[in-house]
Amino acid sequence: MSVRVLIDHRKNPQAPRHPEKAHRPDNPIARKPDWIRVKAPGHPVYHETRQLMRDNNLVTVCEEASCPNIGECWSQRHATMMIMGEICTRACAFCNVTTGLPGALDADEPSRVADAVAKLGLRHVVITSVDRDDLADGGADHFAQVIASIRAASPETTIEVLTPDFLRKRGALEIVVAARPDVFNHNIETVPRLYTTIRPGARYYQSVRLLDRVKQLDPSIFTKSGLMLGLGEEKAEVAQVMDDFRIADIDFITMGQYLQPTVKHAAVARFVTPAEFDDYAAMARVKGFLQVSSTPLTRSSYHADADFAALRAARDAQLQKAAPAPTHPAHAEPC
Repeated sequence: MSVRVLIDHRKNPQAPRHPEKAHRPDNPIARKPDWIRVKAPGHPVYHETRQLMRDNNLVTVCEEASCPNIGECWSQRHATMMIMGEICTRACAFCNVTTGLPGALDADEPSRVADAVAKLGLRHVVITSVDRDDLADGGADHFAQVIASIRAASPETTIEVLTPDFLRKRGALEIVVAARPDVFNHNIETVPRLYTTIRPGARYYQSVRLLDRVKQLDPSIFTKSGLMLGLGEEKAEVAQVMDDFRIADIDFITMGQYLQPTVKHAAVARFVTPAEFDDYAAMARVKGFLQVSSTPLTRSSYHADADFAALRAARDAQLQKAAPAPTHPAHAEPC
């Protein structure tokens, strides 16, 4: 599951980023179709955002996971903070985050994250993390501290967390829910059949139950999950995952194209066309999700602020529609 060595690829760019994958056969990286290609970052605000991350010694999933949308998002001062370091205890076949033994938690990190959120003037922020299977609570208390620090520094900012699965971490989920994020996101990533090869350290039904439990603990918190497409899944399998999501009362589903980070990662089985993504979006809306984002470049935190506003509006509309019509007392007949 984890490699017992600390890999600091920032201080030593020549160090192998994924030594745990070195024994795997190479999977040639397929040429991307036109609808996947994005422009290289170059906007002045992109560089300002990047420098702010450096000044606050913060890690972002935008960089660590090689997100294709980093140029667009950082040019709009949108960044997804990745807390608890940049070393993950798992080695998922799709992920570009470094695997190894993480260091100790940084007690100052919550305040630095909150300071960056305030300086960026964010209306909505996404906080994610590496998996921390080495910690007794999986990092749940650290998530809670970050949420509290952001609430204190930027009270108007809405907060979305994208957490690990807290596998075998009894009580961890309850700690994060008690901190009351506005959105609780945990990505399923792929269909159950592909878990053993794509997400071997996780369990599909544990992830679905996690989000179901969030709703049981606090129905006011929006729940969200996402799928990568193009890993070899079948349409019927995606439809079944959507049904599982709805049984768990998940509000928001995201679907995007899987992109292979290196030759040592899982190969792209195929590039799903924009029309197919539209079909999946239509299917999800019919199944009753409050919010759907389904495009080749969709990622969990892509356009998260606008999506949150739409999500909240959809719930308000749903509640108004479900509200009973006002009753008026009958007028007394004149004598």
